Amino acid sequence: MTSGVPETNEARAASIIEELGVSGSVRLATELISEALGLITDEPDVLDLKIATAALTEMRDAYEVFKPYKDERKVSVFGSARTQSDDPLYAQARDLAAALSDRGWMTVTGAGPGIMLAAMEGAGVENSIGVSIRLPFESGANSIIADDDKHVSMKYFFTRKLMLIKESHAFVCLPGGVGTLDETFELLTLTQTGKGVPVPIVLLDEPSDPYWEAVDGLMQQLVRRGLVSAADTSLYTITDSCDEACRIIDEFYANYDSIRFVGDHLIMRLKRAPDDAQLAALNEQFAHLIERGEITRSEPFKVEVRDDDRLDLERITFEFTKHGYGDLISMIGVLNSYVL
Repeated sequence: MTSGVPETNEARAASIIEELGVSGSVRLATELISEALGLITDEPDVLDLKIATAALTEMRDAYEVFKPYKDERKVSVFGSARTQSDDPLYAQARDLAAALSDRGWMTVTGAGPGIMLAAMEGAGVENSIGVSIRLPFESGANSIIADDDKHVSMKYFFTRKLMLIKESHAFVCLPGGVGTLDETFELLTLTQTGKGVPVPIVLLDEPSDPYWEAVDGLMQQLVRRGLVSAADTSLYTITDSCDEACRIIDEFYANYDSIRFVGDHLIMRLKRAPDDAQLAALNEQFAHLIERGEITRSEPFKVEVRDDDRLDLERITFEFTKHGYGDLISMIGVLNSYVL
């Protein structure tokens, strides 16, 4: 610098990005470098710097593991690490993953023993991805995935849960302890608040041994107390049947594909958009989800075209109230009914 004015972190970051020859997502890449420089110049204590560095390293490693399977449908299976191989729940998890694998789904688990091992046995190593956690009382990833390229090891639960949830299109929760309940309720929270996209969430019991009815009872109590809305119970489905779990997951994507937000507009990508009569019925049934205007069919938005984002699909769009995600899942169910 010749002006005597200190160079800003933004300017340093822009220079680094230019030097690296980055051509895609330049703005976001520049922000990432700028924030990293800012963190360093803030001179945080050693622990804070260790956490930030380890978290970024783990995310980078996990992104690389999942990258080749970006276009594959994936289901995350949660459940107890303590479930033994002679437990009926073990067979339930194994049979579920095998059935989903036959339908073209990959299985993602925490790569541990118990339910996680059972699911990977059912899916087979070729259709399994593992995101393990390093704990002092566990020996590492299970024998199915430990030496496979589709396994990544994490130090922190928050980075692990990010990858278990971010990369999957469906979720099945089997009975488990505090960790399983933590994963289940975080998943429900993300879906309820719109921090996660709409997904099928199946709470799978062993036949004749209900576990999830206690969680449903808690949710019903929250509804009665006005702490959640009645529609929030639509976020999940309880069943004791593997066949029913597979049907729920498959039918969630019978017509619906994905959503994207552009400004205040929610764009829903579909295999087949509703006809005029169906569109009128949607507008009447789900008027409470519309901030202004109405639900309309749409061509891809400019930003979707720029990103080549699901351009082969049909679309509906509306200005979403940004609450009522349980009812949004009900809308998806209606849209799916048009092709079933």
